[in-house]
Amino acid sequence: MLLSPFEWMIAKRYMLPGRGEAFIALVAGISLVAVSLGVAALVIVMSVMNGFRAELFDKIVGLNGHAIIQAYGGRLDNWQTVLQEVRKTPGVTRASPLIEQPLLATFNGRVEAILARGNTPEDIQRLQPQLKAGSLAPLRPGADQVAIGSRLAQNLGVQVGDTITIINPQGRSTPFGTVPRQIAYQVASIFEIGVYDYDQAFVVMPIPDAQTLLLTGDTIGMIEVTTVDPDKVGEIMAPLTRRLAGQAIVQDWRTINASLFEALAVERVAMFVVLSIIVLVAVFNILSSLIMLVRAKTRDIAILRTMGATRRSLMKIFVTAGFLIGAMGTLAGVLLGFVFLFFRQPIVRGVEILTGQNLWDPSIRFLTELPSRTDPVEVTVICVLALVLSFLATLYPASRAAGTDPVQVLRYE
Repeated sequence: MLLSPFEWMIAKRYMLPGRGEAFIALVAGISLVAVSLGVAALVIVMSVMNGFRAELFDKIVGLNGHAIIQAYGGRLDNWQTVLQEVRKTPGVTRASPLIEQPLLATFNGRVEAILARGNTPEDIQRLQPQLKAGSLAPLRPGADQVAIGSRLAQNLGVQVGDTITIINPQGRSTPFGTVPRQIAYQVASIFEIGVYDYDQAFVVMPIPDAQTLLLTGDTIGMIEVTTVDPDKVGEIMAPLTRRLAGQAIVQDWRTINASLFEALAVERVAMFVVLSIIVLVAVFNILSSLIMLVRAKTRDIAILRTMGATRRSLMKIFVTAGFLIGAMGTLAGVLLGFVFLFFRQPIVRGVEILTGQNLWDPSIRFLTELPSRTDPVEVTVICVLALVLSFLATLYPASRAAGTDPVQVLRYE
């Protein structure tokens, strides 16, 4: 719907405040600000929700793989054979033996619940990007060296080089009863994965050391599997599920973290619907400002009609005037949303300083920082939604302006 120079000139004049029309201009300005705030809120919230899900997925799956093969009873005896079968399965890119057991750790009178994790040397080296202090090189079988999470180190008051004691309640039997097994390990490194629960509990060591600590012999507890496509992990692992029935259970990342990711999906949809109402309210402001503009310009509209302006021209003029408010508000909202996302961490810290409240508690939010990941498709959908609603809001006032009868208006002029 292209405008002629005449129509464009009239539309621009109607968009600018005229004498005695400051209130109409104020309402139009409020409409523009409301649209921009609604669009910005949608962009910010959807980007944060996407970032939250993506960060959780990357960190959880990056540490635990796409699927876990866990033996019944916690011990997989013929794990070498099973491991070879898993690695030969089409679609599997990596499979590693793994030991995981909840235990206790002590240091200088402090006691913390931990998750002792036995990994292969290759898997231990995957912690290198998350390393905060120390080195992973000393983590060799028989060296009694471990890497621990940053929150656990903080809770125990441990630094690199200190020695912690790990307690296994299932110790050796003696005439006086079962004596818990206690082994001292030197902290070789401290890592921070970014997931609070992991950083608070994980103690990583080589598999042979974990087997010695847990008195399991040459057995493991589970096999960690990574596939070519995490969304198709169920199809890829289906043959192994049937083959290992009765011996081990196969769980993928959806099953292990089902409640968390389902809650995120529901919350994401709910937030989109609720925040879309803000844009809808802003669009009603555009509607009201155009209705007032049409009433204020009734005499001008009648004169334009007598000078030869068609109903179609008047429709185009008022639709353009209202639509441009929505378009400018949408553009401003997208820019405002991107600026907020870029400075999100300083903004969160600033609000925390002003309010004295901890807005982002890692123990509740799982992640240590406010995440963000913008989806261009979602931003496009938000922009299209705002523009379509803005266009629809202009149709009624524009049709009223186009339906003005110049004879009735100018009868007494």
